[in-house]
Amino acid sequence: MAESTLVLVGTRKGAWIISAGSTRSRWSVKGPLQLGTIVYHFLADPRDTDHMLMALGGGPLGATVIRSNNQGKTWHEAARPPAFAGEDSTAGQSGRTVDHVFWLTPGHRTQPGVWYAGTSPQGLFRSVDGGDSWSEVTGLNHHPDFPLWCGSDGNRTPDGPKLHSIIVDQTNPAHLLVGMSKGGVFESWDEGDTWAPLNKGVATDFLPPRDDGAEYDYGHDPHCLVMHPQENTRLYQQNRCGIYRLDTHLTDRWERIGTNMPGDIGDIGFPILVHPREIETAWVFPMDGSNLWPRTCPGGEPAVYRTRSGGMSWERKDQGFPEKQAWWTVLRQAMATDLGKPLGIYLGTTSGQVWASFDEGDNWRSIARDLPHIYSLEIVEI
Repeated sequence: MAESTLVLVGTRKGAWIISAGSTRSRWSVKGPLQLGTIVYHFLADPRDTDHMLMALGGGPLGATVIRSNNQGKTWHEAARPPAFAGEDSTAGQSGRTVDHVFWLTPGHRTQPGVWYAGTSPQGLFRSVDGGDSWSEVTGLNHHPDFPLWCGSDGNRTPDGPKLHSIIVDQTNPAHLLVGMSKGGVFESWDEGDTWAPLNKGVATDFLPPRDDGAEYDYGHDPHCLVMHPQENTRLYQQNRCGIYRLDTHLTDRWERIGTNMPGDIGDIGFPILVHPREIETAWVFPMDGSNLWPRTCPGGEPAVYRTRSGGMSWERKDQGFPEKQAWWTVLRQAMATDLGKPLGIYLGTTSGQVWASFDEGDNWRSIARDLPHIYSLEIVEI
């Protein structure tokens, strides 16, 4: 068992570190770090937990990545942040300018120093020096079909279009997947040189029906994509149009498992989380997906839904949450697990609360309150 657990929290106004010892019973809050800066993603390198990165999108540094080599005591900005070809400090001469860095993913365990970053507007970048300098993954960013995949109107969400959910298959470093909102899920088998859509079976309720009646190959709006860490052929997706599962060794077509959710709750939300040891166990946090898209939990009554059957059935888990008048939700990067036995699950809310369950979701308690709007939550055990 780890000696201590750290919860790394990125918010609209900076970052915080929440920590506890091996029993996970007493929690302390340290921060803020980078107060006043939008921190979209804050995580530690699993290959070297002293090394931490933040993806920024506001404040004095603007759209960039900052790094620490001493568990957050001191920070340094990347010498060459993610930027599109032709982009300078004042304008994107190529037609695209990085508005903010949204997502960070460490590379394969055999590739120390390799990181990937996703931006808004949609762009994929790679670093080979621990996040100090970044280069475009040109096979995606400048793919001839990229404008068709993402469309010219972007994604009219409050924070703009995103490239997120960057997955590095730990059994094969050349195998990458990304989610683009708007765009869909895309897959590469050659470390990013070539890409193909992976969207069969996923609904596009927000797009007009095609004249030929066929489904769209791209233009989808995935919210979060995960690969099971023990089985690289099992993928889960929380999408604007539902919850999906894909078993790539059997099919290339996604199955909508969200139809098994309660009808009055629906299957719209942002995060989806998998059990690191159990392939059939996953959790989601639904939000109100009605026509107004208020981005709150349904009815102001928060709950996590858990499946033990790969999405064939779901059970509501709300013990410890407010019973009513709790009008918050959980964003795509703000739900995570530790590796404890039983598993610990953590979520951060848009109203600045951090909740934790130490029995795999059966019971919940608050471990931090009154933080700013939470964008991301990641766990590191040391």
